[in-house]
Amino acid sequence: MDTPKPPITPSHLLDDLESIRQLLDEEGLEPPLLTEQIDTDDIPLLSEVIEPAPQAAPAAPAPEAGLPDREHQRLESELRAAAQLILQDVIDDFVPQIEAELKRRLEARLGRLLAARRS
Repeated sequence: MDTPKPPITPSHLLDDLESIRQLLDEEGLEPPLLTEQIDTDDIPLLSEVIEPAPQAAPAAPAPEAGLPDREHQRLESELRAAAQLILQDVIDDFVPQIEAELKRRLEARLGRLLAARRS
């Protein structure tokens, strides 16, 4: 049922981030400098990018065959709690690598800004 997830190495994540950075550099899509103003009207909203799925008429959830309603609710609650734990594990795995990459980019950008000011 559960498949073991392959270990995530920091070098693999950094390679992925670096390939994304290179792709963005090739396309000339540099994020704005900290000193630049951005126009918030240019940032698309999620609702503008993704169309919502058609909603069926809400129906009362049918309990699993042979399970009393209370047991069904307990199982659903356990599944939701397990899903939250999995999501938190994924977040915990990726946050340090993302934070390190953001710090590296910020320092690089700051270095370029200070060098440009000195000129």
